[in-house]
Amino acid sequence: MHDPDNITAWQRIDDRTTTSGKLVADNVQQLADLGVRHVINLSMGDHPEALNGEADLLQAAGIRYTHIPVPFDAPTDAHYESFVQAYEADDEPVHVPCIANMRVSAFLYRYHRDRKRMPEEDARALMEAQWSPDTSDHPVTVPWAKFIDTTS
Repeated sequence: MHDPDNITAWQRIDDRTTTSGKLVADNVQQLADLGVRHVINLSMGDHPEALNGEADLLQAAGIRYTHIPVPFDAPTDAHYESFVQAYEADDEPVHVPCIANMRVSAFLYRYHRDRKRMPEEDARALMEAQWSPDTSDHPVTVPWAKFIDTTS
């Protein structure tokens, strides 16, 4: 099966890991068909674009679900550590969505850079396929620039 072209901000990181923006109900079976066995959702459950009943839909498709709600204006190291723990819990195929694949790409940037010791330019290229929070002057990016900063 080929990677879907109808899932918002879809990105394949490697053979095990895929990411995206928001999911819709039809995407659940697509993920199952791709072999995804775990979804780690970083979006807020009360976001207007969040998939209602996501945990139940995924469970019905045989996909384990972990929800780590990360406020877009306040990502923390505790959120990141929860993500690392969930991500490293097994080696099964995992999909990590949020609403626009911005939270996810920043989390994986840190993970690749700090935990996997991926070269900075490679980790950054994966993140910048979605966005670059530390090169924008838009106020919404400030907490994310701090979140990925190695000097903080």
